[in-house]
Amino acid sequence: MALFKINNSVVKKLVARDLDLERNLQELFEANLEEILNIVFLAHEYSTSFGGRIDTLGIDKNGSPCIIEYKKNQNDNVINQGLSYLRWLLDHKADFEILCQNKKIGIEIDWDSPRVICIAESYNKFDLDTADILPINVELLRYRIYDENILYVEPENYQKVRISTSGIVKKSKQGKEKAERLQKTYSIDDHLAGIDKQTVDLFQTLREKILSLDENIIEEAKAKYIAYKTSTNFTDIVVKQYGLKIFLNVKSGQLNDPQSLARDLTKPKMIGHWGNGDYEVKLEKESELEAVFALIKQSYDLNK
Repeated sequence: MALFKINNSVVKKLVARDLDLERNLQELFEANLEEILNIVFLAHEYSTSFGGRIDTLGIDKNGSPCIIEYKKNQNDNVINQGLSYLRWLLDHKADFEILCQNKKIGIEIDWDSPRVICIAESYNKFDLDTADILPINVELLRYRIYDENILYVEPENYQKVRISTSGIVKKSKQGKEKAERLQKTYSIDDHLAGIDKQTVDLFQTLREKILSLDENIIEEAKAKYIAYKTSTNFTDIVVKQYGLKIFLNVKSGQLNDPQSLARDLTKPKMIGHWGNGDYEVKLEKESELEAVFALIKQSYDLNK
């Protein structure tokens, strides 16, 4: 994507450039992991028992373990590496739990939703086809560095249809094959089952408005909420029986909320709430929809 800098009425095209060293990519992300991906950094080059090293290990604000691999060279097979590390991690949960305890992470670990994230300047057709056909979700992020020290990050793949059988075959000690679920999948229908019709209609209207913002927005049903994101979540929606609870990924003090609809979760600090960000807003009436959507769009603009 071409980026331009506007100075008064003069437009200057920003030129993409390479990092000085391949290792700088990993260092840049690890030093700013929470700001870029909303993930808490845990470990650099984490050693596994089979001799491999996980580039970056983290945990997101929802408790999902995050394996991050960087494609520094065109022939790096980061997708297969990430899946191999995921298999190892799920066989060594205690090691990850101890790591979180040592880092004083107060987030409950969600072992149903581990994440494999690959970061590269570009992907080839084989990378995209591999990620698309896999029965689990592998997130491919593309980055570019531009003049003026600008970092651009965007998702490369979005699977609109997920394969429901998220099983990977492994041999048991008895030699029999069995399916081991690496990720548990959820759907929008799971969140709407048994919900009041007025709330369902309200959600569907808001959902359409959110998805109309950008064709690249990813809608992802989690265990407790429905996430909407580009490179990172900008809003998370919890469907309640009679209304919606919406979290905005905006830092305290940065939200323009003239009607005072949102609650600042840092005053006092809420511990262990679902969703990302420092603000929560409730939507129970259709008459409030436009005002609430304006707040969601602010979060989208800050996170896109």
